[in-house]
Amino acid sequence: MNPVVMKFGGTSVQDAAAMERSAAIVAGRLAQGKSPVVVVSAMAKVTDQLLRAAEAAAQGDRTGALAISSRLRIRHRDTAAEWVKNAEHRAALSDLIDEKFDALDDVLRGLAAILELTPRISDLIVSYGERISSRMVAAGFRERGIEAEHVDAREIIVTDSQFQKAVPLENIIEERVPAKLLPLVREGKVPVMGGFIASNEAGLTTTLGRGGSDLSGALVGGALPAGTIEIWTDVDGIMTADPRVCPDALRVRTISFEEAAELAYFGAKVLHPATILPAVKKNIPVLVLNSRNASCEGTRIISLAPHCKSPFKSIAVKKKLSIIDVVASRMLMTHGYLSQIFAIFDKHKCPVDMVSTSEVSVSLTVDSNNQLPAIAADLSKLADVKYEGKKALICMVGEDIRGQNGIAAQVFAAIRHINVRMISQGASEINMSFMIEEEDADEAVRSLHAAFFRDPDPAVFDVEARKAAISC
Repeated sequence: MNPVVMKFGGTSVQDAAAMERSAAIVAGRLAQGKSPVVVVSAMAKVTDQLLRAAEAAAQGDRTGALAISSRLRIRHRDTAAEWVKNAEHRAALSDLIDEKFDALDDVLRGLAAILELTPRISDLIVSYGERISSRMVAAGFRERGIEAEHVDAREIIVTDSQFQKAVPLENIIEERVPAKLLPLVREGKVPVMGGFIASNEAGLTTTLGRGGSDLSGALVGGALPAGTIEIWTDVDGIMTADPRVCPDALRVRTISFEEAAELAYFGAKVLHPATILPAVKKNIPVLVLNSRNASCEGTRIISLAPHCKSPFKSIAVKKKLSIIDVVASRMLMTHGYLSQIFAIFDKHKCPVDMVSTSEVSVSLTVDSNNQLPAIAADLSKLADVKYEGKKALICMVGEDIRGQNGIAAQVFAAIRHINVRMISQGASEINMSFMIEEEDADEAVRSLHAAFFRDPDPAVFDVEARKAAISC
């Protein structure tokens, strides 16, 4: 028995053709003597549509909410008809899809009556995406000779009651995952479950937050434990920059857990920030792979990556940020000033990305959101406050940045034509970050990429792919 957790994102199950590719990948792992455990997201864009339906119902637009649900029902039924060929099995799957959407419609009607979208109701509504997609995937796998067994993720992924962004209760998960999944794996079956969804200890549906399917896969992988955790998406792996901004971006062959976590938190969309944690605890390699290009080796995330001749591995960007400046000369030398400031952010459950301080002033960066006026109002009781939006954070990740003489000079020379608002370097040995205007972000990334990835280390980066692209 050689368990491998395979998480397929929304684009890897977005239609019958994508599901077919995913089935071939799972069959390939079985042929290699591995024991797959499959975690799937909702079909691409379904979660967004479910959220729109919930918002419409909460505003009293019952007709609009049910119309969105109807379109999603048709999409799932059409995909099922193409994906499952056996008439009897297809009919059973269509009946199940109708049953789930009938239940969803009842929830939407009730929401349109009470006109209050609570986090608990929101989680229940969006959970239908994964609850249905996992059933569809399992049914199609069985038809293709894969002994798939559907497992309700809510029976094994248990969280606290922070609806919409619940925190996993790892002690319970460590008990339930092996008890539920290992017997199936030993029987030669392939468990298929939805990612992102969970339940609290009372059995109420919760979710792990957007992108939480990656975390589901990592939690399952850590609890089994798995030999590897595979994250299947629609890109070849972690890149040196967003290829849409830098067409010459390179695939990173190998990267450390710590570096990948920094990139994920600071804007890299390939991986959910919390995915790395369960893998780190059990030292399980994580592979980021492309379901549309299964022959590509992707990016391997391990505890200790090989030395890289280049100073940086990748550049991440986090947009839609705001800078909050707090200035209070009357707080000079006052004990507890910072603790009072951060207590306000804690009160509003607002995470802070970056901090720069002096004796009497503090600048902080946060996600731009509708809480800012309330946060500023509370901060104004302590000091003078102002905030500016439309900022972007550029995060450059590499090994031992602090130990490389002159690296900061090289970075800021590369973007000398761009105004830098805040700088952070020193807290982490692998991260140099700074804030700029959002409209300058793409230009900054292109300039930095040109400066630092001109002569990439072929042991760490897929240089051959760049050469092949240029020759074409």
